[in-house]
Amino acid sequence: MESLLRSHWNLPVLLFFSLLLWKTFGARAGADSRPNILILMADDLGIGDVGCYGNDTIRTPNIDRLAKEGVKLTQHISAAPLCTPSRAAFMTGRYALRSGMDAIKSIRVLYWLGGPGGLPPNETTFAKVLQQQGYTTGLIGKWHLGVNCESRTDYCHHPLNHGFDYFYGMPFTLANDCQLGEPPEQSAALRSQLWFYTQMIALAVLTVAIIKLTGLFSFSWKVITSLALFGFLFFISWYTSFGFIRYWNCIMMRNYDITEQPIKVERAASLMTKEAVSFIERNKKGPFLLFVSFLHVHTPLVTSERFIGRSRHGLYGDNVEEMDWMIGQILEAVDKQGLQKNTLTYFVSDHGGFLETRKGDVQLGGWNGIYKGGKGMGGWEGGIRVPGIFRWPGVLPANTVIDEPTSLMDIYPTMIHLGGGKVPQDRVTDGHDLMPLLQRKVQYSDHEFMFHYCGVYLHAVRWHQKEVGAVWKAHYTTPVFSPKGAGACYRKRMCPCAGEQVTHHDPPLLFDLSRDPSESNPLSIATEPQFDTIIKRIEEAVEEHRKTLTPVPLQLTWWNNIWKPWLQPCCGTFPMCWCDQETENRHSHLQEIKD
Repeated sequence: MESLLRSHWNLPVLLFFSLLLWKTFGARAGADSRPNILILMADDLGIGDVGCYGNDTIRTPNIDRLAKEGVKLTQHISAAPLCTPSRAAFMTGRYALRSGMDAIKSIRVLYWLGGPGGLPPNETTFAKVLQQQGYTTGLIGKWHLGVNCESRTDYCHHPLNHGFDYFYGMPFTLANDCQLGEPPEQSAALRSQLWFYTQMIALAVLTVAIIKLTGLFSFSWKVITSLALFGFLFFISWYTSFGFIRYWNCIMMRNYDITEQPIKVERAASLMTKEAVSFIERNKKGPFLLFVSFLHVHTPLVTSERFIGRSRHGLYGDNVEEMDWMIGQILEAVDKQGLQKNTLTYFVSDHGGFLETRKGDVQLGGWNGIYKGGKGMGGWEGGIRVPGIFRWPGVLPANTVIDEPTSLMDIYPTMIHLGGGKVPQDRVTDGHDLMPLLQRKVQYSDHEFMFHYCGVYLHAVRWHQKEVGAVWKAHYTTPVFSPKGAGACYRKRMCPCAGEQVTHHDPPLLFDLSRDPSESNPLSIATEPQFDTIIKRIEEAVEEHRKTLTPVPLQLTWWNNIWKPWLQPCCGTFPMCWCDQETENRHSHLQEIKD
């Protein structure tokens, strides 16, 4: 009897302690069950540049391993064919024009680090939502979504203001201008014009002065001095920006601090790799989000000496293989910490390969496989169809291929869902949660229509007609290739979105991508009995889509895309902006060892 009473008395106590233990350890286990998220994004990589997508001249064993151990998407679509708008859509799950991150004019990316344009502070990135859910968030590498708004230290567009706890990398983008000895890339034609005008003014001043001195005509020295002053001011007005572009745009930052101005491009790959590995080691208890945004394979294709000459595809192939090695080092860090089964890894490129970038007759850009077009082309598949691979051992099936329309914007709701957050309901989101599709719980993608923009101009629309297994694509506007039939705009260096260098189609060009993925044979009423019905349904979808668009301030206007000295990040007293903290820190470390 006494033991029975004792057991009854202990029952509430046992229940109390059981509940306490569950709250303490059970809740923690629930939080820990959320995956770490590792995003690996290449810059300008073509879908045909990767072994698991059919390339046999460039070795990518680490990327191929991800595909073998995970899910490979063969119809993975970027929301834009250029860096800035594509990355804005990726981070927000929304077409870039919804946040004002696409352009009406020809300048379709952020051109200056010292400009006020960028991802608006009122946009909510998936990093910010995960940060609010307790994730430690980090960005290593390229940002290219702006830094400042009104002063050089307000950091309104900075990664740390968009949900990242840690940032190390380039707030801008790698370009030829960042490497000594390379021809200028940014506004090269404009710079040539400005230099020509400067020379003409100088020649005019010299000519007038000689005429004055020889007595052929009578000019006052006041006129000559005024003309010389005008020429000098004209020269200063453009050379202070373009002449020092390597110092203004090509910098490295750690959080809010500038570590290199200008960047030492030859060591960026090794430093970024070390930073990524260090982040994983520091945050192995998780959960963490690590977004590694590679500078590879953007020109000028800066490649470490050990990889030069290794591929059968020249310098571009060497650069891809070095990036694959970096991915291998990062994956090895995940494995060493025993995190593989609790880490969702996602590999992708921000858009298609750059066809027009060349040095002489040597191709420096990527290969987009069987797909027509490339970087900068909003409609053709080559500019927007990219590699997309997911790996999560034990959760996602291995060695699986999915040929369903998916978008880089889908990463937004997918990551938020996995992190235990909620997609904001106060705005339109264009992405869909991919987990049911990746786990093969559903057969079809949630995307019925996808809209392909070039700047703010709608160039093409994709209709996934699931019931008949077709993927129709209607092109309303296509670029005029130069030279004709070349497949790219080599004379312009990049295809424009509007104006005289595009062709408008009425009725639109129609392709069935399920039978003609290379968009070689446009359909007509004669070859497709449902032609009119298909076009009508697509046009209805366009009207429905346009009703969801609301006016927002444009971030890529000419005013936001000119250099403003008061917004220029500077590691010294402006304009004395140069520093190399990495070298200084290394020397300090060596001195400590000696001491």
